[in-house]
This record gives sequence, structure tokens and C-alpha cells, in this order.
Amino acid sequence: GYPGNYGMIPGTLLPRELGGDGDPLDVIVLGPAIPRGSVVRAKLIGALKLLDGGEQDDKLIAVPENTLMYEVNSIEELNARYMGVSEIIKIWFVNYKGPGKLSSKGYVDKNEAEKILNYAITAFEEGR
Repeated sequence: GYPGNYGMIPGTLLPRELGGDGDPLDVIVLGPAIPRGSVVRAKLIGALKLLDGGEQDDKLIAVPENTLMYEVNSIEELNARYMGVSEIIKIWFVNYKGPGKLSSKGYVDKNEAEKILNYAITAFEEGR
């Protein structure tokens, strides 16, 4: 299983011609299990920058409303309150497709994650 609630953000796209994987943005929503197919409100706290076969395959990191996790506002706070969680997420994603398939460029902060999200929304709206 995934190290969190793994899904995608509707209305987003990382276009291939700009280095993306051609798919909607992936998101990991931390906290209690969420039923498959649910759409939830969540707050971005950062993103894990990944390359999958040379293509950008970022994973946004978010926390859902109405949970204890919602008090977390950044990757730094996540690390302070829930030691090891960000490292588990990174290790899992770097290895889940097999050795050497993905590489991590590390975490970025909430502001950078919001830029990735806004870029993917614009790409979707422009039909790239």
C-alpha cells in the first residue's frame, strides 16, 4: 500500500512537452484513511520532486481538513511533529517501481508546491 492516501488532483495536467508525465498532478493526503474515489478538501504543505524515466512526476503533499494533521503547515512542521514520515514517503516513492526507476530531487516548500499546482491548472485549462 501507499504511505498515505494517494490520488490525483482533478483539473490539472503536467504536459509532456514541458517535462511532465502527461498526467494529472499526484497528491498524497496524509492522515486517516479516505475511501477510494472520494474528493476531499486539503491544505498543501509541500511537494516531493521526482523524476520518473526523465519525466517530472511531482507528488504534492497535503493534509485533510477536520483532522489532527490539518494543524501541520509545512514539511518542516511535519518532520518536527511526525518524525520520519517525510523520509518514509520519499523512500517509498523512489523505490515502488523498482531500483533506479525514479529519483528524488527532494522536497519543496508550500509556496513552490502552489506554483506547481497553479502551473498544472493552467496547462489543463489551456488543453496542453
